[in-house]
Amino acid sequence: MNDILGITFPIYAAVAIGYAVVRLGWFKPQDMAVLGKYVLNVALPALLFNAVAGRDLGEVLHPGYLLVMATGGLATIAAAWLWFSVTAPDKPRRALAVMGASCPNSGFVGYPVLLLVLPDLAGVILALNFLVENILIIPLGLVLMDLAAGRGGGSPLRLVGRALLDLLKRPMVIGLLLGLAASASGLTLPAPMDRLMGMLAASAAALSLIVIGGSLVGLPMKGNKLLAGQIAAAKLLLHPAMIALAALALPLLGLAALSDEMRIAAILSAAMPMFGIYTVLAQERGLGGAASIAMLVATSGAFVTLSALLFWLI
Repeated sequence: MNDILGITFPIYAAVAIGYAVVRLGWFKPQDMAVLGKYVLNVALPALLFNAVAGRDLGEVLHPGYLLVMATGGLATIAAAWLWFSVTAPDKPRRALAVMGASCPNSGFVGYPVLLLVLPDLAGVILALNFLVENILIIPLGLVLMDLAAGRGGGSPLRLVGRALLDLLKRPMVIGLLLGLAASASGLTLPAPMDRLMGMLAASAAALSLIVIGGSLVGLPMKGNKLLAGQIAAAKLLLHPAMIALAALALPLLGLAALSDEMRIAAILSAAMPMFGIYTVLAQERGLGGAASIAMLVATSGAFVTLSALLFWLI
């Protein structure tokens, strides 16, 4: 148990510090948005670049891991869609719930956790997770939300293309693609550039957790609490269960046999609370209350579910 607390306590202590410094007025809520932009647009891109640029491409690209994450993610979307078709009051809330159930916070929470559990693989796992999430899971979620809100403006395929194009403009995706290009080329970064990327990458873990905690202050708490609780439960329980099932089933079909470390990384990655812009996307559609409650419940509840998973997996 001490080993488990040695992982979860620093994570949630940093989140609590972020919450406290905003609650006490040392930082304003809008300061968290600025710090979050730094993490998203500077620290995480540097981290992704640094994680893959200095490695052989064969060490970075794990087709089996990608297949498990994609299969488990799609299974989560399908199962959540079926469940929330019954329990969600309308299509926009159903789409919002499906996205909340299937899009983990790999950058702000997942990477700091994996850095403590699997430090040698944490950067590579983050890169792999971002590939699946940004190419498959997030675009599908955005398409579902746009279709539910009547924002189709074309075929679903065109919507997916537009979502992918928007994602390709993000600094995190650019950093990852540049890192993959550097890895494929076999070029070695000059030492000063390597140290710069390492310095920026090192700022990502702690600051991202501070941002998560600070961002919880002032979230609107009026909304469909029953739906929010279901979204949080789906994210913390359904998603890792689907990933675990995919990791178990695919090798039986001769596919995606993972090492123990990669299997643990996949399940833990799926067990993170939903990604940080979830509430922003919800507020744009007038559903900020339910999303904020779900975010708060999932972020706090993950302390228990992650501890249980770590106890089971490690």
